[in-house]
Amino acid sequence: MVNVDDLIKKRIAAAIRTEKDFSTALRSGVEVVFLLHSNIMTVHQSVKEVHSSGKYAFVHVDFAEGIGKDRAGLEFLAKQGVDGILTTRTNIVRMAKEFDLVTVQRFFLVDSHSLNTSVESLRIAKPDIIELMPGIVTKKIREFAQISEVPIIAGGLIETEEEVREALDAGADVVSTGEVRLWSLSI
Repeated sequence: MVNVDDLIKKRIAAAIRTEKDFSTALRSGVEVVFLLHSNIMTVHQSVKEVHSSGKYAFVHVDFAEGIGKDRAGLEFLAKQGVDGILTTRTNIVRMAKEFDLVTVQRFFLVDSHSLNTSVESLRIAKPDIIELMPGIVTKKIREFAQISEVPIIAGGLIETEEEVREALDAGADVVSTGEVRLWSLSI
């Protein structure tokens, strides 16, 4: 199993949506790759390529086509060598732990209700890491950093170096971005 402390030392994660971005991420300096659009036919090869590049492979279970959002789907991903998963679903986080997968639970913070719901889900699921979206909401990152005992990834709508720095300064441990030019930042 991946050591979460080692993982969060990697300050930028590549959020991959396209084949072009995948190839770029493999050649980049990032060490954590979030595969946002995997499918049952390509996940094994994608994970193999990520690992061959010396990087960690995480699959977003909610978007993975042909892979069940259930215990069997998680077992399949573990057998493919996936290091961890991303999901918004509390039950998926809990099941993924059975297969020694690092769990990243994503929370979309749009209002105070979603904040309260997220805090409750955090208490129930006990993910290894949480991702707060959008990542440019540094005020909420700061609040979560004060109450959360798990590492925080800031993701979503982060488009500039300044936004990366603001998220990290607010208490995020890692920034997840699809902006290729930010993947090579030295922070």
